[in-house]
Amino acid sequence: MKTIILIHCPDQSGIISAVTGFIHTKGGNIIYLDQHVDKSANTFFMRLESDFENNSLNLEKFKNEFSNTLAIPYQMEWNLHLDSVLPRMAIFVSKYNHCLYDLLSRYHSEELKAEIPFIISNHNDLAHIAEQFNIPFYHIPVTKDTKEKAEKQQLELLKEHQVDFVVLARYMQIVSSRLITEYPNKIINIHHSFLPAFAGAKPYHAAFERGVKIIGATSHYVTEELDAGPIIEQDVTAVSHSHTIQDFITKGRDLEKIVLSRAVKLHVKRKTMVFNNKTVIFY
Repeated sequence: MKTIILIHCPDQSGIISAVTGFIHTKGGNIIYLDQHVDKSANTFFMRLESDFENNSLNLEKFKNEFSNTLAIPYQMEWNLHLDSVLPRMAIFVSKYNHCLYDLLSRYHSEELKAEIPFIISNHNDLAHIAEQFNIPFYHIPVTKDTKEKAEKQQLELLKEHQVDFVVLARYMQIVSSRLITEYPNKIINIHHSFLPAFAGAKPYHAAFERGVKIIGATSHYVTEELDAGPIIEQDVTAVSHSHTIQDFITKGRDLEKIVLSRAVKLHVKRKTMVFNNKTVIFY
């Protein structure tokens, strides 16, 4: 049995020794450990993977003892995950298909270790892609008048299928506080720009008019402040005066696919931690 433990707490001496010693007393073999101290916030972060032979670990007992022995005294916020339990990921999409195809291809090849119980879209255009990959597709139209009803349907599906997190694969709707509250730091978006610069409806046009030499894409967790959530992954590519706006868009879409897939994989592998609207990423 392999476990992954994520911890953050006030920085103080002895944390690593206490945690690794506890794992050892429970028969665990530590196979990965990474840690970071945010000096300005006086906060300690750690990600730890352990192996327990023969599935001998009593999970509930382990959690209770860890909480009483370590989490309470050290004021830890912590989570424990089993590596064998695949997170359940719902995909929201509109009409653009490039990010959806990329995620589903990685999922189909088992590069992306997750379960996808369904895809939701506010349009029917991409239903054939879901059918191609044999994944249930739900068309839930969204208008100004039906937005509240649509989100109620979305939430019902998410709860019914025990979804762990949501990926907005170019879902062209603003997610309301209702969904964000239910899934804090569990909704991943891809933004077609290198945030915070050139945010808006036509970032490639704005970048083109400014004569920029790079364009980028940003994947982040969704918060109530639009496009201002904790950033998970970013990348850029070079452009020049010889490129057209269509070249910008084509290059940008390639980046979007890559950056979104990296962000999703980091989340799936439990390598992201959010603190004060920033992320700590354990690569």
